[in-house]
Amino acid sequence: MSDGQAVLAPLEPTAALTVEEVLTVRHWNEHLFSFTMSRPASFRFRSGEFVMLGLQGEKRPLLRAYSIASPSWAEEIEFLSIKVQDGPLTSRLQLVQPGDQIYLGRKPTGTLVTDALLPGKRLFMLSTGTGLAPFMSLIRDPDVYDLYDEVIVVHCVRRVSDLAYREELESQLAEDPLVSEQALVQLHYVPTVTREPFHTTGRIGSLVESGRMFEGLKGDARFNPETDRVMLCGSMDMIKDFSADLESWGFTEGSNAKPGDFVIERAFVG
Repeated sequence: MSDGQAVLAPLEPTAALTVEEVLTVRHWNEHLFSFTMSRPASFRFRSGEFVMLGLQGEKRPLLRAYSIASPSWAEEIEFLSIKVQDGPLTSRLQLVQPGDQIYLGRKPTGTLVTDALLPGKRLFMLSTGTGLAPFMSLIRDPDVYDLYDEVIVVHCVRRVSDLAYREELESQLAEDPLVSEQALVQLHYVPTVTREPFHTTGRIGSLVESGRMFEGLKGDARFNPETDRVMLCGSMDMIKDFSADLESWGFTEGSNAKPGDFVIERAFVG
């Protein structure tokens, strides 16, 4: 029996959790992996939301919030995760193989959704690391391209190999059955690396200061609260710093109850 098969004991559904099967696993490098799992017929979510995911602990399910990386229409559910060798959940989750069982929460939620934003012309999705996940969900949703003229995905990582989904994004989702035509015209991908040579380097703030963020876009070479909407997901430092910048530029944070100019996922920030 392999390590991956030995990790998981048979699971039983609960009032809050269904039991789903791992379908595929993709290891991007030694620190990063993604996987797909079965989707219950009753599972409904908005692109950009997160859900509780986990395995059985010693006495109770061991759960963590994960952003869904697949769009709301997909038949499978996809997640992107880091590998933490001594992490209570991820040390085990990184070993899963097709056929293994995982707990899935029944109630997805979150604020990284278009409902929490006011109408605009440009939608910027600024991410670090696995913060890319909800944006992979959103950019594969046709509704997003109907709401905005341009959709810009910025992904800041330490190493080139950390650029998960790079080929799909560089091709502007050419293989996607629903959005390939719209994405070809409207989707802009801006990868940047901080610790290795790459054609774009530096943190997200430096891309704004240099104007690299806005190359090839229509409109201003700066953030404009009249036309731009922004989503932030990733490191707490990036989110806090950039939220402060956006507010200083006249942007107002939005929520499901009161849409605004930018949104963050407060469940991950604390």
